Amino acid sequence: QVQLVESGGGLVQAGGSLRLSCRASGLTFSRYTLGWFRQATGKEREFVAALRGGAYTHYADSVKGRFTISGDNAKNTVYLEMNSLNAEDTAVYYCAADRVTYPLRTDYRVYEFWGSGTQVTVSS
Repeated sequence: QVQLVESGGGLVQAGGSLRLSCRASGLTFSRYTLGWFRQATGKEREFVAALRGGAYTHYADSVKGRFTISGDNAKNTVYLEMNSLNAEDTAVYYCAADRVTYPLRTDYRVYEFWGSGTQVTVSS
């Protein structure tokens, strides 16, 4: 049984930083694409970043240079380091896992496993 549990969300001022964590169980971490998605109120869920095979990374243009995704195979945990946060980053952030690793996919509808989400609120 696959489980993904996010943590690390909260309230932060614009320009600040947060680190999200997603602990995965029931899957072989390095054999999946682990992705971070977010959904702001009234908007569609969108891709943020992904980590494939514990090494290859891909980012949405809106977060490139500000966010960093990384993983710890030993802990089966993927992280999202978020810097220079702004109000547009306010959303519920979800961790997700995709069995398909080639190609790396960014469409949330194909990701099979999901966490329950963690709220990130950036105050301006």
